[in-house]
Order: sequence, then structure tokens, then C-alpha cells
Amino acid sequence: MHEQRDVLFARLKQIRSQLQNLSINDLFTLNPKRFEEFSTSIDDMLLDYSKVHINKDVLSTLFNLAEICKVEEKRDAMYRGDKINITENRAVLHIALRNKPEKAIYVDNRDIMQDVQEGLEKMQEFASGIRDAKILSSSNESFTDIVNIGIGGSHLGPAMVTESLKPFHDGPKVHFVSNIDSSHITDVLEDLDPKRTLVLIASKTFTTIETMTNAKTALSWMKEGVGEENVSEHFAAISTALEKTKDFGIKENRVFGYWDWVGGRYSIWSSIGLGVMIAIGTENFAEFLDGAYEMDQHFKNAPIQENMPVLLGLIGIWHRNICEYPTRAILPYDQRLSSFPSYIQQLDMESNGKSISSSGEMLYEKTGAIVWGDAGTNSQHSFFQLLHQGSQIVPCEFMLGVNKSETNMKEHNDLLIANCLAQSQALMAGRRIDEVIRVLEKRGVPHEESIRLAPHRQFNGNRPSSTLLYKKLDPKTLGKIIALYEHRVFVEGIIWGVDSFDQWGVELGKELATEMLSHVQDCDKKTDYSYKDMDSSSAGLLNTISAWQE
Repeated sequence: MHEQRDVLFARLKQIRSQLQNLSINDLFTLNPKRFEEFSTSIDDMLLDYSKVHINKDVLSTLFNLAEICKVEEKRDAMYRGDKINITENRAVLHIALRNKPEKAIYVDNRDIMQDVQEGLEKMQEFASGIRDAKILSSSNESFTDIVNIGIGGSHLGPAMVTESLKPFHDGPKVHFVSNIDSSHITDVLEDLDPKRTLVLIASKTFTTIETMTNAKTALSWMKEGVGEENVSEHFAAISTALEKTKDFGIKENRVFGYWDWVGGRYSIWSSIGLGVMIAIGTENFAEFLDGAYEMDQHFKNAPIQENMPVLLGLIGIWHRNICEYPTRAILPYDQRLSSFPSYIQQLDMESNGKSISSSGEMLYEKTGAIVWGDAGTNSQHSFFQLLHQGSQIVPCEFMLGVNKSETNMKEHNDLLIANCLAQSQALMAGRRIDEVIRVLEKRGVPHEESIRLAPHRQFNGNRPSSTLLYKKLDPKTLGKIIALYEHRVFVEGIIWGVDSFDQWGVELGKELATEMLSHVQDCDKKTDYSYKDMDSSSAGLLNTISAWQE
């Protein structure tokens, strides 16, 4: 397979070399039906990739690449419950969390859908109890605020989804604490009333040091506010470590588990989404799951030529390995999706940021694009200068909702849509130096001055982008979008030959932090760290910290 992949990579590079003679603009001129031929849709969502610098030869070769890398076979293995996370010997079944109960999925010869349904029903009962004031605080009052304490997948997913679906909030306000920095939990808790606050602690093992340190601080705050004898009424846990949650003082019926076949960055569909469900309600959360399910079915059943996650993944391979673009920008033109690039950053970079193949061999092809971005139109006034005129090309992925939840602000929405479409057009078309001179002279700038200024104002264009267009950002649509990107990551990982579902790269820093903590705790003893004990940088920094600590 690797040899066949290499042959196809070489073929793709050859086609790209030939394509260099034609700009993206030229491709549109040559093919008036380019948009129709280079876009695909599912219900009220459309992916336009016509502004990517590819032609039909590129696409057909990429489809061959998907075939020889067995993308469809390995996708089917994931849906069957095969243990495709090979370094941890686990199935990968976030798809089961939004599957229909009657559609069996087996792990170790056991249908897991009953477990999934029971877990969902337990969440629904608790969330409804909080929202309907059937579950009250220790002061016999309804809860007005929820504090979700977690980090990584236990934070980024629920925080992003909660922010994205703000128009659908009709429950208690949900706040998030993730950073071990004391300012984070201090700033969140200082304006809350402990008597009407519920704390959710999200940690599968109940050992994550950042989460548990913040949890202990929240516990102390709660004890002071409601009394030690009442704190159990104000805590719930999302964990599988029942002994540890019991030792913390959390009632067993307020512990919500999930399974080892759910990775942290794929867990928003599980009990990790409890805070979201409390905020938006069980019916809206069901819509959220349904949207993901629809994308799952599309990924599973649509031909690869029309398959949105496959197409997005193959374009990612084209940009990373053939065009050698190291980064991609995620640009949602929706303020409520401003956290989406950070969410995808973890999903993508923690999944495919690998240099070792699933079989344990060093990879020589580049993997794992650097993912970044921000919401438009804010981003236009920060880093778009580099996107348009910088010395490196960054493929851009625009996201745009046609309709907003605010129905009486057409001027705002028209400007938003116009900006999004104009930016992708400008990236593609650019502006030649003779056009710049003509525009400047039309504005009354003298000819010689126009010539002097023109090089600074020209745009080379020919910069690729795609646009994901959707009717409106609602729970169902957001579910589709997240599932689309999950499956896109899977497709790229299969072609690169990496295990997209482990994350051993985060472990070394954790281990060293545990060792370093003892040194940091000794700083107040004014210990003089010797360069013999550690590298001179670490020793020098510790000595400076020791001298500066108040």
C-alpha cells in the first residue's frame, strides 16, 4: 500500500506542476460549470471547493489514493466496532453516541447501544430535573449557574457548543473553568452565588491534575458558601472512577460515566455534554445528536465522489503533501463559532500530529497540518494581511450561515455575507499591478505616484479556499459540522497511516511537570539549583523564580 501511495503522490505532484501554468481564475474561465462540478451538498449544507487549485485529474487521482489506502474499508471497520485504536487496543465509537438505539453496534461481541441509551436517559433525567427545578440546591432553591470544570476534550467541546448555541439557552447559565492558572477559577466564581451553583467535574479518571486542583478550590469555595454538610447537593461528576468520586463526596447517582471507546476530543456527544444539555434542553440536545447522525450516515453511505468528509480530507492531503502548505485557517463567519477553530485545533492536531505510523515506523511524509483561525470579520483586521499578501500560502476554510437567529438585523447579516464571499473571491482573483495603477489613477493619484505605490497594493491571488455554507446555525447543523470535521480527520489519518485516536505526545510534558512541581514547591526555601541537577535553563529559571517570589 505504501508503495502505491507513493506512486500516486508522485503523480499528484506531476499534475500540480502542470497546473502551475493555470491559475484558479483560469480554471473558472475554462469551465463555466466549475462550481457545479466542484461542490457537494447534504440537505441544507453545501461544501464549495471550486476555489481550490485542482482539476478533474487531481480529483480522480485523489479518489484512487483513497481507494488504495482503503479509506472506505477502514471507515467500515470503525462503524463495526473493530479496535482501530491499535496502541490502546480500543474501538473508536463516538458515532455510537449519536446512533439510533435500534441499530446495533458491537464491541467484544456485545451490543453497546443499550448502554448508550441508558447513559443518555440518565443525563436527560438529571438535566430536566435541574431545568425544571425538581432538583434543587441545599437551600431549596433552583440552580441559576453551572460551573463545568475540565480540560482538553472535557472543556473545549462543551464550551464551544454552549457558546455556539447561545440563542437556544433557556436553562441555567453555564460557565467553564479549565486553566490551572488561579485567575481562571477566581474570575468565574467571584460573581456566583454558591447557594444556587452546581459544579460539574469532568475527568474520566478523576486524576487530571489541572481539573482536580480546580475542583478542590471549588469545593473549598462551596463549603464556605453552603456549609460542609451541604456540598454534596452542589456537585456532580463526569467520570468512570466511582471510588474517587465517592471519596470526593459526590453521590453515586450524580456520577455520569462514558466508555473507553470514546476519546476525549470526541466526547462532546457523551455525558461530557451534560452542561450543554442543561443549557439548551434535552430536545435541542437530541437535535444536536441527530445532526451528527445524519453526517455519520452520509460519510458511511455516500460515494466518495460526493462524500463531504472524504472530499475535505483529500483536499487536506493535497494541500499538506502535494502543495506543501504547512497550515490551514478555519474562518467561521459567525461570532458564536469563534471558539470553533480552537476546538478543531485540538481535534485535528492531537489526532494527526504524529511522526510514527500505526505500524511503528517513522513517517517521511508530512502529517498534521497546523490548524488555526478566528471568526470573521474580526480576523480580517488582524491576520488577513498575511493571507492575502504574505510570502506563504495558507489554505482557508470559510464557514457561513445564510440566516441568523436575530431576525431584525438584515444590515449586519448582509455585510457579514458580503465580507465572507468577497474575501474568498479576493484570495482567488487577486489584483494585478496594472489594475492597481488604473484604480489609483481613477482616484486621482498622479501617474508616477501610482507606479510607486502599485507594488505595495498588488495581490497575487491564486490562493485556495473552500466555503462551507449552511442555512442556519442551530443544534442540528452544529452537530453536522462537528461530525464532518471528525470524519475529515479520520480520512487524513488513514491516508497518512497514523493512529488518529491516541495522544501519547501529551504524556512526557505531564510526567516532567510532576517532577518539576517538587522543585517549584521548594522555591520558597531559596534553594540554589545547580546546573548539575538539570539543564542550565531550567535551573536558571527556577533560581530566578525563587528570588522573585513574594
